[in-house]
Amino acid sequence: MSALFRVTSRAVALQRSLVANQAATLRACRSIKTSPKKDETIAAPASVTTEDFANPSPKNWMSYGFDYKEEAEDRKATKATFFVTVTLCLVWGTFYWSYSPDSQMRNWAQREGFLELRRREQAGVDLVSPDYVDPASISLPSDEDLANTEIII
Repeated sequence: MSALFRVTSRAVALQRSLVANQAATLRACRSIKTSPKKDETIAAPASVTTEDFANPSPKNWMSYGFDYKEEAEDRKATKATFFVTVTLCLVWGTFYWSYSPDSQMRNWAQREGFLELRRREQAGVDLVSPDYVDPASISLPSDEDLANTEIII
């Protein structure tokens, strides 16, 4: 058992030394990648004064698609469009939809059904009349046609 332990510990030590040698080899031969400096340089931006910041040049203007010639008209049309779509349509439209009265009369039909059930219970009448559908208009199969068919009610 001790011999097996010694062999395993020597294998681990050998593995560590191989990894250390491989790392030293990789550290010794690093390559440096260079490229021409003229391709990598970026022109330093000109110093921005308060006048330049307050009055940007119109060549940097990008239209929002409402007016391609006048920046002020483009901005006004953009703001008006977003105000109408977001505020009026989404906010007020959702508010109207949430608080509008029941247009399909669902609540009325349910209340009317409960009132009718209460009236029939107090009168002692069947909740649903057995003559609701005329029995003569219903065609039922005969006992011979049903034979061994299971009827689940």
